[in-house]
Amino acid sequence: MRLLMVLILLAFPIAEIWLLIELGQHYGLWLLVYLVAIALLGFRLIRDEKSLFSGRMVQTLSAGGSPIKAIFGSARNIIAGVLLILPGVITDVIAVILLLIPIKNRQLPNNNQPSSPYQAKKAANDDVIEGEFRRED
Repeated sequence: MRLLMVLILLAFPIAEIWLLIELGQHYGLWLLVYLVAIALLGFRLIRDEKSLFSGRMVQTLSAGGSPIKAIFGSARNIIAGVLLILPGVITDVIAVILLLIPIKNRQLPNNNQPSSPYQAKKAANDDVIEGEFRRED
């Protein structure tokens, strides 16, 4: 089993280099332009993710969501950015697939009870505004 994993890990860079050589023979300079443009997009993705992470975390926490979703989403984007920076077409395809996988929003089943005792209950008649009135002279 370990030998199989080692062979797979060694075969990946070999396949990546072979594919780059084949594509370089067919497309030449356009492959270089593609690799530079994709690397710049990877740098941009990582830079934007670093600046947006704290805002996304605050938004998730204020909405009552789990911070794990925000952390996994940011980690996924950073890993995809690193894969885009690495020169190669196979890593670019893996990065695009990683970016296209949606993060599932897992919520607990609703038992018709508020999740917090401070959560407002829905009124029977939404047209009525309840409150207290006191006249001060």
